[in-house]
Amino acid sequence: MPELPEVETMRRGVLGLVGGRIESFEKLACERRPIGITPTAGVLKKKLVGRTIQRIDRLGKRVLLVLDDQSRLMFEPRMTGLVLISDPPTRDHLRVRLTLSGSQHPELLYWDRRGLGSVRWFSAEQFAEEFHQGRLGPDALDVDATTFREKFSSTRQPIKVALLDQRRIAGIGNLYASEILHLAKVHPATPCSNVSSQAWKQIHACMVEVLELAIRYEGSTLNDGTYRNALNQNGSYQNEHRVYAKQGEVCRSCGKGVIVRTVQAQRATFHCPRCQKEK
Repeated sequence: MPELPEVETMRRGVLGLVGGRIESFEKLACERRPIGITPTAGVLKKKLVGRTIQRIDRLGKRVLLVLDDQSRLMFEPRMTGLVLISDPPTRDHLRVRLTLSGSQHPELLYWDRRGLGSVRWFSAEQFAEEFHQGRLGPDALDVDATTFREKFSSTRQPIKVALLDQRRIAGIGNLYASEILHLAKVHPATPCSNVSSQAWKQIHACMVEVLELAIRYEGSTLNDGTYRNALNQNGSYQNEHRVYAKQGEVCRSCGKGVIVRTVQAQRATFHCPRCQKEK
């Protein structure tokens, strides 16, 4: 699943569309599972054609085109979606095409292998109502250390599970939660309420470090090859992973522990028992 670094990489990759005028919106014929498109393609075309892209934002794991009437076109990649400006990995999983004039790139493509993602339009008022305060937590790269601790410290949930709750903090997913906790030397099963104030500061610092480095490397392309940047190229942060999908391997950090895979809340978790001792 694309997480914050992958979606931020997508966002940065399509910034050349800012200032472009939308000339057409097409829902492309696809024999695969249909994605969610709201409102219907016909209505969307009327709302989009003629509008100018003022800026491109990211909301958690979503890419937003902000238009000149302050409406938003939101792409939510979910498991296998990609926002592209170049040739997609395959033609038969293409879902949406926007053509533009007056921008650095002539089109924007939305590609989705499994069809779990969505494309949604919101008026300014609808967007404010849908994503009101409390529906989505602060962004993982914007939140300060004090607010970060306050979001988690009162719950007994295991810290790895809690980090995936987008209502607390937006943007962290399964892969980066394991990497962040490893760098912070915190066991993934530790109840949040048992984590010290100093440890929360360390986790926050490690979160920022991991996410910013992953963005610099343009995200992680795993063995299935699904994630690609906006130019249909691999990310490279997968080469920096220390624990994710490394079960049975010697820990790169300590050189002695062996990475273990467990399951928490039906999601795989990876950690080094030597670096991340359970207390």
